[in-house]
Amino acid sequence: MDQPENRQFRLIRRPVGQATRRDFEFRTDPPRRPAEGEIMVRVEYLSLDPAMRRWMHEGKSYITPVKLGDVMRALGLGTVIESNATGVASGDVMRGVLGVQSIATVVAKDCTKIDPTIAPKPLFLSALGMPGMTAHFGLLEVGQPKAGETVVVSGAAGAVGALVGQIAKIHGCRAVGIAGGAEKCRYITDELGFDAAIDYKSESVPRKLREHCPSGIDVYFDNVGGQILDDCLAQINVRARIVICGAISQYNSTGPIRGPSNYLSLLFNRARMEGMIVLDYVDRYAEGMRAMAGWMHQGKLKSREDIVEGIETFPETLEKLFTGGNFGKLMLKV
Repeated sequence: MDQPENRQFRLIRRPVGQATRRDFEFRTDPPRRPAEGEIMVRVEYLSLDPAMRRWMHEGKSYITPVKLGDVMRALGLGTVIESNATGVASGDVMRGVLGVQSIATVVAKDCTKIDPTIAPKPLFLSALGMPGMTAHFGLLEVGQPKAGETVVVSGAAGAVGALVGQIAKIHGCRAVGIAGGAEKCRYITDELGFDAAIDYKSESVPRKLREHCPSGIDVYFDNVGGQILDDCLAQINVRARIVICGAISQYNSTGPIRGPSNYLSLLFNRARMEGMIVLDYVDRYAEGMRAMAGWMHQGKLKSREDIVEGIETFPETLEKLFTGGNFGKLMLKV
């Protein structure tokens, strides 16, 4: 069969600071025909996530770094155009690690078949995808919120944070979000139902935390690290739970990663700080998706996607995650 050309971005050097176009090679190659057990997928949407910056780093992590010369790792979904795998047919829609490319040849068992009649395809990379599973299991399993408690989340207008605050409200908690800019703060309170928002760009985070969390913080869901993590640690309650999901403020650092200087608050308050990696819950994704889809059907949960068209824009679009330029779940429409 005649095959279209595969447009792809390959990582060619380890970024120092912010990843830019010069760290990648954009090339066009013929796609590889699927071997036994593999499928060829026409990629339609790619998820752009802060973790991608860590995947470019050569140091120890929870996942093997992207090798120099390899297609840049990315989650995505698309339609099968050729299958050499039992149980997968041309026309099936699959989600998995497809890479920043327009045609992906991957092992079928490493992907998940999705039903695009249930929800629009982009939702399977946002509320019904990795961000949704991160928010669901990170808050409920690691944060363990109880009705009446105060939950604070940073990066509150982002793909994960926006869902965390809404799930907290569904479980009877007070939700306070920290976000950058008046528009994002209005969004999480007026549209998503957060009880309060703090604009870290124009307001004093410590002062506003005292104002909006008069009874202290019971659960802090951290997506940013740095100074905001310290600010929140200063106001946690006894037996508080701190969920370390990400540290986007540190990912482009050219020096040592800044850790929490206010960590003694954990001792004084007998609090718990725990890291959360969504891959630990892979065998429960179906459970999480059912819960998220149910809340969306009931009108209790909203999702916002920031979709940029054109795979050629990948390096510049990825930068939006680290400059606050995205609003909602950032993805590329290939």
